[in-house]
Amino acid sequence: MDLIAARLNKISPSQTIAISTKARALKAAGRDIISLSAGEPDFDTPDPIKRAAIRAIEAGQTKYTDVSGTPALKKAVAERFRLDSGLDYAPDEIIVSTGGKQVIYNAMVATLDSGDEVIIPSPCWVSYPDIVALADGTPVIVPCGPNSGFKLRAEDLEAAITPRTKWFFLNSPNNPTGAAYSAEELRPICDVLLRHPDIWIFTDDIYDKLVYDGFRPATIVQVEPRLRSRTVTMNGCSKAYAMTGWRIGFAGAPLVLTKAMDKLQSQSTSNPSSISQAAALEALTGSQDFLKEWVATYQARRDLVVGMLNAADGLVCHKPEGAFYVYPSMQGCIGKTTEGGARIVDDESFVVALLEEQGVAAVHGAAFVFPGHFRVSYATDTDSLVEACTRIQRFCAALR
Repeated sequence: MDLIAARLNKISPSQTIAISTKARALKAAGRDIISLSAGEPDFDTPDPIKRAAIRAIEAGQTKYTDVSGTPALKKAVAERFRLDSGLDYAPDEIIVSTGGKQVIYNAMVATLDSGDEVIIPSPCWVSYPDIVALADGTPVIVPCGPNSGFKLRAEDLEAAITPRTKWFFLNSPNNPTGAAYSAEELRPICDVLLRHPDIWIFTDDIYDKLVYDGFRPATIVQVEPRLRSRTVTMNGCSKAYAMTGWRIGFAGAPLVLTKAMDKLQSQSTSNPSSISQAAALEALTGSQDFLKEWVATYQARRDLVVGMLNAADGLVCHKPEGAFYVYPSMQGCIGKTTEGGARIVDDESFVVALLEEQGVAAVHGAAFVFPGHFRVSYATDTDSLVEACTRIQRFCAALR
């Protein structure tokens, strides 16, 4: 009798984590490594948030909370949705989980049956297809190329819908491309979804505060309130507030679904960390002024990286609207050989050789279900970005 459940054969370990792990191992061995692979802000969690956590510890707020989050935090989440996007959720329509990933997992496990299909535009975050598969669903990948700015076209969504479609995922701004949708761009997508009343919608808005050049991001329910009754709007503290390790994600959803997710969470992790919830409360209700400086810094880094990568032989880099990633094409490098003798046959061999020969860690495009590209995170200091991009230029120039 096999020990490991067959369902685990449906998924792979996170490939973004795998690249970061290899980079750390090389660094520990004494190599000079610059990692551009992790989706994690290099800023520290703001001091007022850290102090709120300390106060919570000192006040003895170290016990279990309600499974779906403290009443105060759920109220704050609802208010944040209202202030940021004009969305109206009652506190009992809010669930707080141990990171945004658990929100996604809860929603999929609570709703998917064998054979149910989930439409996922790609490039997409590495975990979406695996979570769907683990929940016994079928990921339906819809490629969205650079010709459309890596954004889904309404006609491609329509073509992907079948009688088995249960969910549609949308991540804006997107990981790995940084592509973000305006209200005008979401309108035709909403029109398609209105014509298919049995499809549920999951919007991952975790990067919505990180947008540039005055871009105004939008979310599905904001554009089309009639879709509210079948939409999950997810967000969290990890990216905007530099709180990745605190593990707080949250969502607003119809009550029937928040109850189901609460039921599932009660038998998996129970409540998120009480201390992290106290910190998240401060993050959501405290001053947001620091975000202006962070966003300006990210925008300058984006412009630097896009410019330097477009100057590299064989690379083409689209300028994104948000998040802290760029997703350059490396197809001009395929078929060539590196200075160290490695043959570039695809995006994975490109990033492996780049790491081994130049000490720059990036993530290959196949991990995001869209090969021929690679992801670079510019959530690191400017000097490191300049050096990393200089190494990438040197690597590409040496290809023969």
